[in-house]
Amino acid sequence: MLLPTTLSLAAAAAIINLWLSIRCGQVRGKAGISIGTGGNELLERRMRAQLNFVENTPWVLLLIAGIELAGKGGQWLAIVGAVYMLGRVAHGIGMDGASFAKGRMIGTLITMLAQLGLAIVAVLVVLGHM
Repeated sequence: MLLPTTLSLAAAAAIINLWLSIRCGQVRGKAGISIGTGGNELLERRMRAQLNFVENTPWVLLLIAGIELAGKGGQWLAIVGAVYMLGRVAHGIGMDGASFAKGRMIGTLITMLAQLGLAIVAVLVVLGHM
């Protein structure tokens, strides 16, 4: 069975993860840091942004896949997933520091709301209320 929403969002997640990784590599290259953070605050922030992404995104993708497999997806599910991905980009940029702090806050809020909303929908699907 083809899961177009899940597959599209997984592709977007892979691209965002690559972008977050490249941002870490840029700081590593400029600072000459091979392993760890070397005490570089920007590198630490960017590494945390990437790790936060990989901590949260699998749960969102699993919930989206489950909802889609249950036949309860549709355009709304793709929109929720797209907003989640945009929130993760905002979070990554926001982790760079004070001048971008709102992006971090917005990205965190979107992440939490998306996970909670998708979890609620998943439970409703299992209970037959959706």
